[in-house]
Amino acid sequence: MIIVVLLFIVFLLVGIPISLVLAITSLSYLLLSGLLTAMGSAPQSMFSGIDSFGLLAIPLFMLAGELMNGGGITKKLVNFARVLIGHFRGGLAYVAVIANMFLASILGSANAQAAMMSKVMVPEMEEEGYRRDFSSSLTLASSIVAPVIPPSMLFIIYGTLTGASIGDLFMAGIIPGILLGIGFIIVIGIMGAKQGFPKSQRASLKEILTTSIKVLPAMLIPFTIIYGILGGIFTPTESAGVACIVAFIVGAFIYRELKMKKLPSIFIDTVINTATITFLIVTANLFGFVLSFERIPQLIADSMLGISDNPFVFLLLVNIFLLLLGTVLDGIAALIILVPVMMPLLGIYQIDPVHFGVIICINLTLGLLTPPVGTGLFIVSSIAEVKFENLVKAIMPFLTMAIIVLIILTYWEDAVLWIPSLISD
Repeated sequence: MIIVVLLFIVFLLVGIPISLVLAITSLSYLLLSGLLTAMGSAPQSMFSGIDSFGLLAIPLFMLAGELMNGGGITKKLVNFARVLIGHFRGGLAYVAVIANMFLASILGSANAQAAMMSKVMVPEMEEEGYRRDFSSSLTLASSIVAPVIPPSMLFIIYGTLTGASIGDLFMAGIIPGILLGIGFIIVIGIMGAKQGFPKSQRASLKEILTTSIKVLPAMLIPFTIIYGILGGIFTPTESAGVACIVAFIVGAFIYRELKMKKLPSIFIDTVINTATITFLIVTANLFGFVLSFERIPQLIADSMLGISDNPFVFLLLVNIFLLLLGTVLDGIAALIILVPVMMPLLGIYQIDPVHFGVIICINLTLGLLTPPVGTGLFIVSSIAEVKFENLVKAIMPFLTMAIIVLIILTYWEDAVLWIPSLISD
């Protein structure tokens, strides 16, 4: 086991993709331990991790996002936010946050959103006078609302693993996502007052009305997803399929920007992104199988209970542990590995699984912003052409605010569960 742990650390430091690290270390453990019987069970464990109807929502929501981009829907949402608030001091920075919140209600992937918005917002903000490191860090930080505001890839995976209602998880993410957005707006306001951020010209009433009318079809997608789930018309997975249809109709026939020649590349990008996530889920399940074989979840559970039986202390320890783990491990992999470890403890500490799902998903999403393995940092650093160390330094005010919001949500359960409880009543 010590050799396997050393291999895991070395492979991560070398920069091997986390999915391959999980696969290699898991298979190495089984071979070195001579567990040939367990080796025969490994493929079944890997397949069972993706044999779920709920996970079908992931490729469908990814396809919806690609159709949005190809159909000009993304630009309409960004332009709408700019017309409304772009004239305030630091207006374009506020636009980056609001636009990310709009897009989060459709994409559900922080990495995809960070990559897309970096291409759109960073050049515009730099042209208007913002520093490149600031605009890059803001774009990256704002993208973490994507896995919180529904739909969310992490919520889908968590719900599939635990049996918690994915619909309740989606609804529980609305207020936390809004609070994160408000927190980032507060940071911008403080920095803008100190540094004198630029502001754009105020849009005319005619321009506001015209932009508002143009954006209405684009807003059909998040409205369809939320209303359909709230009304019990369809499941989260079915809502993903409906979102694809609406995105295609709006992009192809209303905005007329989604051309048939774009569809092959859209489908190819969706397949590649889906395969990447699916392979990560498969290898993380294999790693989780190894941990279960070694009774690691039971050992961790016993250790937690040995420290304290107070749920507040438990949640504090979980937050610290997850924030540290997020610096070295991908969020999806960490989620699949940790959920079997943590779930038995929820009943003991009397913690709602939906509330805990929101906490764990926000925690692991913050890993995108933290070195050394923060994938969001590498993506934005590459696309925006900003030095990695400058980006890390610039992200710190937003990371600090995100942690403050996380602490508030950890101990203010009603803020997370208010909407799901309202629906159930």
